[in-house]
Amino acid sequence: QVQLVESGGGLVQAGGSLRLSCAASGRTFSNYYMGWFRQAPGNEREFVAAISWSGRTTYYVDSVKGRFTISRDNTKNTVYLQMNSLKPEDTAVYYCAANSARITARTINDYWGQGTQVTVSS
Repeated sequence: QVQLVESGGGLVQAGGSLRLSCAASGRTFSNYYMGWFRQAPGNEREFVAAISWSGRTTYYVDSVKGRFTISRDNTKNTVYLQMNSLKPEDTAVYYCAANSARITARTINDYWGQGTQVTVSS
C-alpha cells in the first residue's frame, strides 16, 4: 500500500501562484510514476501532469504547459506541482496519483490521494 497526502491548496487571485505537495509513504517512492489530476465541479477528473520514476521525463496537459511544473524529490518521498499564472479555470480539487507504470490521461492508477482544493478568483 502507498498512502498519498496532498497539501498546499488554497484561495489565490488570478495570476497568482501556488505549490502543491504530495507526500508518499508505505512503499519505495522511486518505484512509482507520479501524477497530478484535477476535477472541477460537474466535470470528469482530468490529467494535469506526470513525472517519471527518476524525474527526468515530464508530461503536461496542453492547458497548463508553460505555467505548471511537476517535480519530485525521491529523498523526501514527495512530488510537487508548482502552479504559476493561475486562471479561474484552474479551480478544481487536485489529486495526486501513484502508479507502477507510466501515468497518462487514460491510466487506471494504483493509488490516489484525498485531494486538495485550489480556488482561483478573478
